Amino acid sequence: MSCFRRTATGIELFVRLTPRGGADRVDGRVPDADGGTRLAARVRAVPEKGAANEALERLVAGTLGVPKRSVSVVAGHTARLKTVSVAGDADELAQKVEAAFPA
Repeated sequence: MSCFRRTATGIELFVRLTPRGGADRVDGRVPDADGGTRLAARVRAVPEKGAANEALERLVAGTLGVPKRSVSVVAGHTARLKTVSVAGDADELAQKVEAAFPA
């Protein structure tokens, strides 16, 4: 299982987020309990009032080179395990993810 899946409107990324992580960065792919993979990300923001989710959206947008308005947390708003939707051409986005975070 990959750290993302294609959708009709783009891709969905599966992320394990660490708020108050000291830096805004993606550390790469990590295995999850279901036998798949997730992107391990950390942000400096605190997990209050959506600040960590907003920081994650900015991080993903910057990393993939897409507008922030194209990125949104769609599941796991109050959990560490999140699903992030990225709108755009699914094939192009998939290539960007593979290039930025090789397996």
